[in-house]
Amino acid sequence: MRAKMRLMGFNAEAVKPLNEEAAAELGAELLGEATVFVVTCSCLVLEYWRHQAYQSRKEGEQRAAWVTMRDEVDRLALALEALQAQVQAAPPRGALEELQAQMQEISSSEYSEIPPYFLPLNWTPSVHPSPSRKGFLQWDHLPPQP
Repeated sequence: MRAKMRLMGFNAEAVKPLNEEAAAELGAELLGEATVFVVTCSCLVLEYWRHQAYQSRKEGEQRAAWVTMRDEVDRLALALEALQAQVQAAPPRGALEELQAQMQEISSSEYSEIPPYFLPLNWTPSVHPSPSRKGFLQWDHLPPQP
């Protein structure tokens, strides 16, 4: 301590010793300042840790949302590929219209044989091949014949 005092330009013999009351007062002030400093530093460290925990939790949520979104995009891409394959496998639009016209012809020729009093007023025919008998049409919504 004496060497430090000499380097700073103070003469060690020139410093007067403190009385007991002044020393106690300076010691209490030093202890109070040290306590405030330690509490302040602790608050700063705790706030830093809290912020780091918040940041890591936020990044984890963002990563989870990103993964969920990426999975949804992958699922939609697969669905799109499946739909594109179905569209490519479907017959051309002209062929569908031709088949509908043929079905309309068949249904109109078959209905001409049914007397109108057997059909309900708001009746619309639906024609589809019967799974039990090949080549026969199954008529839905027909009233039972007497």
